[in-house]
Amino acid sequence: MRYNRGMSETSSQPASEADKSSRPFDLVLYGATGFTGGLVADYLLRTMPEGGSWAVAGRNRTKLDAVVARLAATDPGVPAPGVVIADTEDPDTLAALARSARVVITTVGPYLEYGEPLVAACAEAGTDYVDLTGEPEFVDRMYLEYHDKARASGARIVHACGFDSIPHDLGVFYTMKQVPEGVPVSVYGAVHADAQFSGGTFHSAIGQFARLRDAGRAARLRREKQGRPLGRRIRSVAGKPHHDGVLGRWLVPLPTIDPQIVLRSAAALESYGPDFTYSHYASVGSPVTATAGLVGVGALAVGSQIGPIRSQILKRIDRGAGPSESRRARSSFDVTFVALAGGRRVVTRVSGGDPGYTETSMMIAEAGLCLAFDDLPRLSGQLTTAEAMGDSLLERVERGGLTFEVLST
Repeated sequence: MRYNRGMSETSSQPASEADKSSRPFDLVLYGATGFTGGLVADYLLRTMPEGGSWAVAGRNRTKLDAVVARLAATDPGVPAPGVVIADTEDPDTLAALARSARVVITTVGPYLEYGEPLVAACAEAGTDYVDLTGEPEFVDRMYLEYHDKARASGARIVHACGFDSIPHDLGVFYTMKQVPEGVPVSVYGAVHADAQFSGGTFHSAIGQFARLRDAGRAARLRREKQGRPLGRRIRSVAGKPHHDGVLGRWLVPLPTIDPQIVLRSAAALESYGPDFTYSHYASVGSPVTATAGLVGVGALAVGSQIGPIRSQILKRIDRGAGPSESRRARSSFDVTFVALAGGRRVVTRVSGGDPGYTETSMMIAEAGLCLAFDDLPRLSGQLTTAEAMGDSLLERVERGGLTFEVLST
């Protein structure tokens, strides 16, 4: 990856492979006592390779022991995970956690509130890290504070490893394999979901709306530090609400972290061509739904700026609860990508089941397993899923249940 600034090496020595291989756990799951963390633990119990070692981590020993007992009863023939006691408010315990593992998965958010101490510990220890954040300010701040340290220690810090933003990041990564090489490419993605909104995601979104100025400042400082890729142009195009003739749907600009992750992959991977643009939308069936969505987002953005109103909004949805198994079974999502390159139009799609919980728990678990066990490029620092894991993670999430397909070329 070539940038015009901000990519200088440091003199620190990375954690050696011998040091990492001697750690007691290949992977530690922080947040296993929560709803999403419990789903991730269930998935890891089913998919941990033979001989692999893992642990659940958190601050409450009694709750962690209950998780282990539940997992042991689920499949008595599979070794139960270990237990690591760690607390976000106790840096020494987080440092010990990071030194005990080659990879740490964390489901403890909102990450602006709880995430930084664990990123710091992993960057210091040379431990790979994955999370579920959809908070742009958090990602930018972690880049500013810990990217250089992670590069020096050998840690791979990979954010947004759930529905934010694996289907979008790997969806564009997959789409770029279908288009001509070395030509300008314009891509837009349109996401449609039929699912219960994640409480944790809702709380994170409200937090972001309340901190728009802070987020803008962090984004500006990151751009100044990171610079632009040399000899290539990477751009975001906001777009406007419109009826799309290719998809036959109404598209509304969607203010999520996904475009930023896609553009960072495009900046890092020269295979995305000399001139790459991306636009991101929600896909809806009617102009009435599109208008209602815009009004609703605008109202939340305004209300989030006022403390008492923000508190009342947050009280309405519990960030720790999730839908029933039957509701998750009825849920689904798809993201359709339209790419224009070299006079060709390519349409692809990523689809799956319940996005906020079932598929998210699979995706972050597979990201952690990919970092722990797959032969990957020797990179470090803050990376995207496409940059750090690419084809290996694509194959893993396909086996996990996501569908990647070409609809037309």
